[in-house]
Amino acid sequence: MNEQTSHQKIALISGANKGIGLATAARLAALGMTVLVGARDRRRGQEAAAALRASGGDAHAVVLDVTDQAAVRAAAARIEKDFGRLDVLVNNAGITGSGQVAPAEATDQVPSTVGLDTVRAAFETNVFGVVAVTNAMLPLLRRSPAPRIVNVSSHSASLTLTGDPDGPFADLLPSAAYNPSKSALNALTVQYANELRKDGILVNAAAPGYVDTDINDHTGFLTPAQGAAVVVRLATLDTGGPTAGFFAEDGPVPW
Repeated sequence: MNEQTSHQKIALISGANKGIGLATAARLAALGMTVLVGARDRRRGQEAAAALRASGGDAHAVVLDVTDQAAVRAAAARIEKDFGRLDVLVNNAGITGSGQVAPAEATDQVPSTVGLDTVRAAFETNVFGVVAVTNAMLPLLRRSPAPRIVNVSSHSASLTLTGDPDGPFADLLPSAAYNPSKSALNALTVQYANELRKDGILVNAAAPGYVDTDINDHTGFLTPAQGAAVVVRLATLDTGGPTAGFFAEDGPVPW
């Protein structure tokens, strides 16, 4: 770790080579953090990091496939060697389980006909991947004076919103994969927060909103920068900020 990075906060964002992850990385870099661009594809991660550096940010690519335990361990070892600690972890990498189809339109996720492979794929990345990355990075986060963990969730994780027959999700197709995986991510967020609050580690879930990204084939109406706003806010909470919460940019989201 060089003298410059020893005085900067260091943030790892998974799935940061595009979309909300890249927008989050750009914003955190603009705030003066060293950002580690986690990406499954080495070349795409390097290209994203280079673009951030070209804009004046301090960015470095880290190969990170959240479904590959060896890759997760290697990423943690590389961060420890090069930077010595981690101040912010943003678990952003996620999939719909249906390819580039908006989760609300994924006919292959209807509960009565869903294939178990579709459910497993969504949970493998959106839930198990978060556990793998968080646990691998926790020793590095514990070296920070003010560590923050943000799990990128979705409004569709809300049982209150999706269970309301007159609510905003009433006309959308039910999902047995994406939505439940994000609900499980929220539950996981609370359990990590409960364990880690005594150590001053704040853990929250973010609902970016319907953002124009590859995950919904660019049908969203918010820009990645708009979606990243709540993620950045939770990643930069002051001491005494909330933990075990679920937030959108306009405030708390009902569980």
